[in-house]
Amino acid sequence: MTTFWTDLTRHIRGRIGSRRAFSSLTYWQERYAKGGNSGAGSYGRLALFKAEVINAFVEDNAVESVIEFGCGDGNQLSLYKFPRYTGLDVSPHSIGKCQERFADDPSKTFHLRDSEQLRADLAALRADLALSIDVLFHLIEDAVFERYMRDLFAAGTKFVIIYSSDINRNSWFQAKHVKHRKFTDWVRSSGTNTR
Repeated sequence: MTTFWTDLTRHIRGRIGSRRAFSSLTYWQERYAKGGNSGAGSYGRLALFKAEVINAFVEDNAVESVIEFGCGDGNQLSLYKFPRYTGLDVSPHSIGKCQERFADDPSKTFHLRDSEQLRADLAALRADLALSIDVLFHLIEDAVFERYMRDLFAAGTKFVIIYSSDINRNSWFQAKHVKHRKFTDWVRSSGTNTR
């Protein structure tokens, strides 16, 4: 019995310590560098569902340009039908993968989100629609979340679409790269124009 409680205590302390030291940027850069992908949400029936809804929105609203914050490995993108697309990601490996995969499609461009040059140019990067698909709950650090949301809403000149959990329910036993947030509270408190 003592071993169980000792092991449990060590496990909880380890999870607390790993959350304090966690870096969203490092996690995703290392995940893609090791051959990982964008995750289950970018494949299968969920990917097809998201593509169907977003493609219909783009067509119904005559969206001409899209910028996505967190393009990942490009699998979800392969299902979209956008006139012009800019993909941003924090991983040089995912950007390279997307550039290679869509090399023959001049309507798509990709940029490393945290590069110094992009930070300087971010104010100029705009599109009719700014997308955030399955990203928000992977932004563990509050400052990273805050900057991401400000950049996302600044980039969408007409629309912003977010696909994410919208709850403040977390536990120490969930994956260390997941933190659920009620992002609609941020949208309301930021004074962002929504409809």
